[in-house]
Formats: sequence, structure tokens, C-alpha cells
Amino acid sequence: WRTTAISLTAIPLSILTTAIVFGVLGLSINTMTLGGLAIAIGELVDDAVVGVENVLRRLKLNRDLAEPRPVAEVIAKATLEVRSAIVYATFIIVLVFVPLFVLPGIEGRLFTPLGVAYIVSILASMIVSVTVTPVLAYYLLPGMKQLHAGDSPLVTRLKRWDAKLLHWSFGRSRALLAGAAAVVALTAASIPLFPRSFLPPFNEGTLTVNVLLNPGTSLAESNRIGTLAERIVAGVPEVTKVGRRTGRAELDEHAEGVHYTEMDVDLKPSERSREAIIGDIRARLAALPAVSNVGQPISHRLDHLLSGVRAQIALKVYGDDLDTLRGLAADLRARLAKIPGVTDLQIEKQVLIPQIKIRVDYEQAARYGVAPGALLTSLEQMIEGERITQIVEGNRRFDLLVRLPESGRGLRELPDLLIETPGGHVPLSRLAAIEDSDGPNQVSRENARRRIVISANTDGRDMSKVIADIRAELAARPLPEGYFTALEGQFQAQEQAARLIALLALVSLTMIFLVLYSRYRSMALTAIIMGNIPLALVGSVVALWISGQPLSVAALVGFITLTGIATRNGILKISHYINLCAFEGEQFGDHMIVRGSLERLTPVLMTALVAAFALVPLLLSADAPGKEVLHPVAVVIFGGLVSSTLLDTLLTPVMFRLWGEKPLQRLLAMKEQESF
Repeated sequence: WRTTAISLTAIPLSILTTAIVFGVLGLSINTMTLGGLAIAIGELVDDAVVGVENVLRRLKLNRDLAEPRPVAEVIAKATLEVRSAIVYATFIIVLVFVPLFVLPGIEGRLFTPLGVAYIVSILASMIVSVTVTPVLAYYLLPGMKQLHAGDSPLVTRLKRWDAKLLHWSFGRSRALLAGAAAVVALTAASIPLFPRSFLPPFNEGTLTVNVLLNPGTSLAESNRIGTLAERIVAGVPEVTKVGRRTGRAELDEHAEGVHYTEMDVDLKPSERSREAIIGDIRARLAALPAVSNVGQPISHRLDHLLSGVRAQIALKVYGDDLDTLRGLAADLRARLAKIPGVTDLQIEKQVLIPQIKIRVDYEQAARYGVAPGALLTSLEQMIEGERITQIVEGNRRFDLLVRLPESGRGLRELPDLLIETPGGHVPLSRLAAIEDSDGPNQVSRENARRRIVISANTDGRDMSKVIADIRAELAARPLPEGYFTALEGQFQAQEQAARLIALLALVSLTMIFLVLYSRYRSMALTAIIMGNIPLALVGSVVALWISGQPLSVAALVGFITLTGIATRNGILKISHYINLCAFEGEQFGDHMIVRGSLERLTPVLMTALVAAFALVPLLLSADAPGKEVLHPVAVVIFGGLVSSTLLDTLLTPVMFRLWGEKPLQRLLAMKEQESF
């Protein structure tokens, strides 16, 4: 229990240090920072486990000496032996996380807190392992009964199996490496086949259902349709509550007319999937004379932030003539409706509505001495109204507007409206032409161009395939000259984030290579250590396929995290090989490699198992609200831990046996006193 207690001490001390740092920096504790700690918690004991295991090993060897050295000296030397490897491994983990801090937009806001929490806690655990852990070992380990005993039966059996496996593999080195390379290549080739998404699908437990009628629809009619929609949705078995609002106030951030109805729908757990429930609601609402859109509150907000539209896909058509834009939008809607997976397809409500148009006759206005601008301002004040004061009743405030009565603002009454001129009052009909016409309910502009939007969602089909089909459809029939389209939405953010993360990952890998090369001064040893990264990739990709997760930004963050963890195992093993030859009289050969591998077997397995066990809560809560973003991260790390630990146990000794002798001899020739 003593070694366990010493190792576990690193967890509360590291988390406490992280909390103190967060307090000093003014950072908050939220879902993503807690997620960073949850991912790191299994790794917080890694450094302590490595240190305690090496101290215990050294104490056992010291006990067998004819003249045992002082305990404090043994513990200090044992700690120094692994200190360099621990520091370099931790520094590399920090380098790996650098890309998270330059991610822009939503992905940066989401994952930067996770990276901060992870890095601070890992750095804290490193400090604990080289300060607190040796002190605790000094007081607790020398009196252990197990100090005089050998390995446990389980560890003895594992070491026996590992020794047999290593001796078997040494004669088949190149075949094993060729097989591993083929597996890595096959795994890498399967990555483009993954479905893509910006973020994992959320399970918010609530749906947002939008019902849109044509602009100009009366409040009474919109309320009637909204009530029908409310009853229809309430009839779905999984629905527990339905809240509805029709229209939004003019000062609302997302102001909408009374033709717009939004419903919040609460769901209860069910055997049916969320996609099946949403499909059922869509099918039932199809009977209404309205356009519906079904999504989730947070997802809708993300869509709106990314493209300005509350849908996963936004196809924006730009041009100058509104009638042409509406015609092109209708044609594109008909073409996109044929694409599998496209649903909730709708055109932005830019329609013609009845209007009374007043056209000023500039010659007549000049003849009567009326400035056109002043005339239009006066008409706006009389027809639309002018706020002149505010009425206060308790806590309630009302604007007082002055305008013509409803009976004076009609098509028949406006021509007789008296307008003040320098020569007296004259009817409006002498100064302007008044006609009954129609016009657009709104004119939307973006980047100084008129535009209309076609929005859509997917019904669960792979977003990347839907987007590919849409792009093919757009390329098949170009728009007239002067008109063009822009396809936006979550997929665009995913593509941009993936490209940026890939570029930054190359930068991180380059920095890792330089750090390792500066330490080992060998291309071969650096390549052997970094060989753990593709080995980890194998398990991560397999885990993603098994779990059915798409390749999202969250999964890419998992790959980033895994890179540092996988590199750590290689550093610890290679450093131990070098230290055996430099300080314990071993010579390069099969015996030394087997001994070093067996002595590092226990800490490597323990650190991998602890990290894997810490991820179990996230692995088992794929659909738990609030954990959807962290689940893919955990899946990637767990799968990579399994493959990198198993393959590293076999392949790192094989690679060191083939290419490690010359760089090892060069390092030994330098006769450095510091441990590797």
C-alpha cells in the first residue's frame, strides 16, 4: 500500500496546484477545464509511478550489496536516473498541446481551457514526482516487507512471457517491422473514409422546432398554425413538454416577425435514437402549410455563429436583381432536394408583400418650395410614427408615439393628406404619386452584395458526403454572369480547423524531433522514440471505427494528446537502455535489451492501465449531456494507449537492437555524468 499511496499523492497535489494557478490567472472552472483534468488524471500518477518503481528497484539492489549505501543516497540517485526522462517527456507533452492555443473561433474557445488544465496539471505532477515523491519514498519505502521479496506472481508471469516474446522477435525483426509498417499504412489509408463533423453530435435533451409561414401572415393565423404544430409535436411519445413563442420583439437580438414560431421541446429517455425522434417530428409537421426546421438549442446557436443561419448547411446566392435571386434560389432548392440526406430544406423568406409606394415628383415639390428630403421625413413621422416621450407606470415603461390614425394611412386617404408648404397646405397628391404595389419584405446584404439563403440540415448521413454532392450539383450548372454562391456551415469550420490542426501538428512534431535530437544527438534514437506515434495511431483509428464516432475536431484533439503520451513510453525505455550501459556496466546486446525492457515493463503497464481506467467514465457516457465533446477524445486516447503499449513492448526493443548500437556507443564515448 505504501507505493500506491506515494503514487496517488500526486493526484490531489497536482489538482490543487492547478486550482491555485487557475485562481491566480483568473480562469474559471467549467466543463472543458474539468474535462482536461479528467483526461489528465490518469497521467498525473505516471511520473510518480516511474519514480517510485525505480526507487524500489534501487532499494532492492542496494539490499543485496555487501556494503549497502545510505538510503537517502540511493533514493536521490534513483530519482536522478529518471528525472531527465520525466522532464523531457513532460516538456514534449506541453509542445504537443501548443496547437490548441492558436485555434481560432469556436474550437479555440472550447479546447483552449482543456489544454490549459491538462498542461498545468501535468507540469504540477512532474514537479511533485521530483520533489514530494522522493521525500515520501525516504520515509515509507525502506521499512517495507515487500522490499525483501521479489515480484508478485502476476508480474513474474508477465515478465516471463515478455522475455520469451522478445527472444522470439529478435530473429524476426525485419518481418515484424514490415508488418507493423503495413498495418500503419492501412490504418492511415482508412482515415479519409471516416465521416466528418465539426463537433460530435450533441445530446441536449431538448429540441428547437421552428415553423415559418410567409411574411405578412397575421398574428391570429400564425398563432393558429403554431397551436396545431404544438399539439402535433406533443403527440410524439418521447415529448414531455412543449413551449412556444410566436414572433420576437423588435429589440430582440434575433428579431422575427409574427410569421415565425419557435418551440422548445423537452424529451424523455427512449429506446428510439435522437435521429429517429427528430425524423418522426419532421414527418408529422410535414402536413402543415409551413416550413419547419428541427434542431437543438446549442447546435442552432453554433450554426448561427458560423454561418448566420440556424441550420447545418447554408447556401448563399449573391447577385443584384432580387427577382433573379428568388428564381435562382427556387431552382437550387429543387435540385438540392434530390440529394440524399438533405432535409429541412428552405429558402430565406424574401417574398413580395403588399406595399403602398409614394414616389416624390421633384419638379412639383420644387414648384411648391418643398425639399424632397424634408417631405419624406415628414411622411415617415406621420405614417410610421415619432417617439416623443416615455410614459412610466411603476416598473413599466412605454414609448409614446404620435402618428396618423389607422383610418388616415390607407391608399384612399393618403392622397388627401395636407402637406405644409411656404405657400400654404396642399394635398400630397400634388407632390407625389401614390400607388398600390408590392415589394420585398426584406433585402439582405452581405459583403456589400444582395443575397438570399437556402438552408438545410442532414438526416444523419455523413455531412462530408452531402457537401460533396451539393458541390457537384453546383458545379454541374453554373449561375448566370454576375451571380455566384457560397456554401457555408459547420462543415466549413471543420475543414478549416482540420487543415490548421494538421499544419500545427507538423510544427509540433518538428519541435519534438528537435528536442529529442538535442537530448540524444542521434537521428536513429529520435526516430525510434517517435515511432511510437504511428503505433498509437493504429489503436486510435480502430477505436473510432468501433465506436462509430466521426472524425471531428474533438477526435483530432485526442490525437494531439495521444502523441505526447505515446512519446513518453519511448523516452523512458530508450533512456533506461542507455543508463544500463552508462552506469551499470551492461554491454549492448540482447541481454541488456531484454533486461531493460523487463525492468521498464511494470511502470509502462501501470501508467497505461491507470490512464486507461481514468478514461472509463468518459468512455461509458457517450450520450450523456455535456460529455459529448470529451467522449471522442477519450476514445482516441484509450485506443491509442492499448496499441502503443502493446506494440511498444515488442517493437521498440526490436528497433533499438537493429539501429541503436552506434548512437549508444557515441553517447557512451561522451562520458556524461548525467543520467538519460
